[in-house]
Amino acid sequence: MTHRSSGDLRADRRYEYARAAFDEKDFEAAADLARQVLELAPDFAAAHALLGRSLAEQGDREEAAGALRRALELEPDDTLGVRLDLAWLGALPPDGAMTDSYVRALFDEYAPSFDRHLTKSLAYRGPDLVADALRRACSRLDRPYGFGLVLDLGCGTGLMARALEGACGRIEGVDLSRLMLEKARQTRLYADLHESDLVGLLSRRATGEADLVVAADVFVYMASLEAAFRETHRVLGPKGLFSFTVQAHGGEGYVLGADARYAHSEAYLRELAATCGFTVVLLEQASTREDRGKPVPGLLAVFQR
Repeated sequence: MTHRSSGDLRADRRYEYARAAFDEKDFEAAADLARQVLELAPDFAAAHALLGRSLAEQGDREEAAGALRRALELEPDDTLGVRLDLAWLGALPPDGAMTDSYVRALFDEYAPSFDRHLTKSLAYRGPDLVADALRRACSRLDRPYGFGLVLDLGCGTGLMARALEGACGRIEGVDLSRLMLEKARQTRLYADLHESDLVGLLSRRATGEADLVVAADVFVYMASLEAAFRETHRVLGPKGLFSFTVQAHGGEGYVLGADARYAHSEAYLRELAATCGFTVVLLEQASTREDRGKPVPGLLAVFQR
């Protein structure tokens, strides 16, 4: 991720060397260079974060946590994502480790290459899986495949709207990233786009106004899904559908993975569905993307209000 300057050109140059060493997995050199950066620019949060990550890779958990905490003190909004590193080290609980500020910064930077990277490098197919699941669910429920108002949670660049094109009376999207929303706007498929967190957007919508809520590869950036499910249920009209994907794990509840994404269990999703008043129409194993050429385990769902 790109970081702002330390204010010292020598420190910035050395920081780039440190980043390169880290990317090449020379963590000892990365830590040494990061320390040199901090001699020149003691309050450069990105260098503290890089030092912490380099030390963690070498197994020095205590000093790593100290460096990461200093980065968080310097940049408490955590666009650097050090709360995730602290959670992996056991120094913070996994709930809330991923902040809106981090996700926004991540996807603002990602926006220009997002579609190409997802579809080419990661073989991403989340929206197509959701659209296919909705067709099958509608067939099972003996209802037409078509919807009035659709809310696309975490709409990104608009891939979901493309997958549902022709099946929506009106589709609106919400995303934290302004630059992602600019890409979505260029599709001309959305009636409205909202820069907001998804629970905040849902909480401001009218009760019972939507026919369909979709969330493709979005809940991987959230720990607890209870608020999102509860507000989705409220916003949907009678017999409204809710379709989404998650990364999966075989245990209970949810976990923060080494890939900086949350994975949720099937038991957790079924329990939330029952608690919030949803009927499970479809819940099956599916992979939305690949990691190093291997499918990432996931779940694909369609719930009915």
